[in-house]
Amino acid sequence: MSDRQGAAVVIIGGGVTGLSAGWWLARAGVDVLVLERGIVGWEASGRNGGGATHVYSPFGLEEQRLWPQMDELLGYPTEYQPYRIGVALTEPQLALARRWAEIGATRGFRWESLDSRQLKELVPIVGDNAIGGTYLHFGGHANPQRTVQAYAWALQDHGGRILQHTTVTGLTQRGGRVTAVETTRGTFDADTVVVAAGPQTGLFADMLGVWLPLAPARVEMIATEPIPLMSCGGVAGNGLYGRQTLRGNLVYGGGPHEWINVPDMAAPDHPNTPLVRNLARRLAELFPGAAHVRLIRAWGGIVENTPDGLPVIDRLASPGNVILATMSSVGFGLSPAVGRGVSELVLHGRCQFADLSALSLGRFAETPADWRDRAGWVSAGAPVAGAAAGDGADE
Repeated sequence: MSDRQGAAVVIIGGGVTGLSAGWWLARAGVDVLVLERGIVGWEASGRNGGGATHVYSPFGLEEQRLWPQMDELLGYPTEYQPYRIGVALTEPQLALARRWAEIGATRGFRWESLDSRQLKELVPIVGDNAIGGTYLHFGGHANPQRTVQAYAWALQDHGGRILQHTTVTGLTQRGGRVTAVETTRGTFDADTVVVAAGPQTGLFADMLGVWLPLAPARVEMIATEPIPLMSCGGVAGNGLYGRQTLRGNLVYGGGPHEWINVPDMAAPDHPNTPLVRNLARRLAELFPGAAHVRLIRAWGGIVENTPDGLPVIDRLASPGNVILATMSSVGFGLSPAVGRGVSELVLHGRCQFADLSALSLGRFAETPADWRDRAGWVSAGAPVAGAAAGDGADE
């Protein structure tokens, strides 16, 4: 595949953000090509807690509107399930759970407070250590692996193309625009380029002379053997995010982050034993009624983190045909809305359904080069608790 070829829109990155944007564009009749260095969804997009409850985001209202429709829109199952329950083991945890619920209320969503008895009725595996919680009549969760497949297949159904095992090596610029994307499988001409490459997005920004501060981190997830299904599988607490799968497995993560450097991301995946033990202990504290259940799997995914924890979704001023889309650890749940927003940046130059000014790249113009050192978000011999537990991997 050495001949020059391309598409109207070339998307760098086959995670949920790139795939969703590609799907929205393809269903609008745009010629789109997604380039992925591995296989789609192989990093955090397919390895996360599956949460879809980000009502605080500029994309939050659209996220909530779209998720109940996604199986029908995509034509493939995502295993989306509505509603979320927050469990508190301490008064500070209860205050935090209520704060998140109140943010939802300010955006028009309903929630209710749960005492320990009500909580036990809804989540039989909580213990006497649970002092109360919240029931959110909004939000939900889905299966990351199923959802990645659904995006990819639906994109292709609409004529979009995906090239896996294709590493982007450079960007050709002429006349203030990126005209082609160089890869290990040839050069692809492009009218517009979307960079949705997770932690690698900063490298492509560097190629364009643009400062995008990102800190990559490895986050761990654990899965248990199945237990009987609960009435609501979306339960979080004790700094953990996750869900019960439709098979009954408990799948949870929650930090702390293991800060790494971009060159280290090619290292083979291996479970971080101290983090797995930490997660297992906190899961047993959250669900004493399932403390006897065996762990059957652990896996890691790499997420990117901006200094303020918010995504960057922006169309650059120069080169003017490039859009950066980096989600700072919350890409999965917001992906239906973000994909639509990115497609509108491509087609119309702006997002028509949400104000994205808070997510602009310009907010980091004065960020110092050594910001990671100042924050303590640096690679070390042991994990460092940087971002708050519960921030990462798309809860």
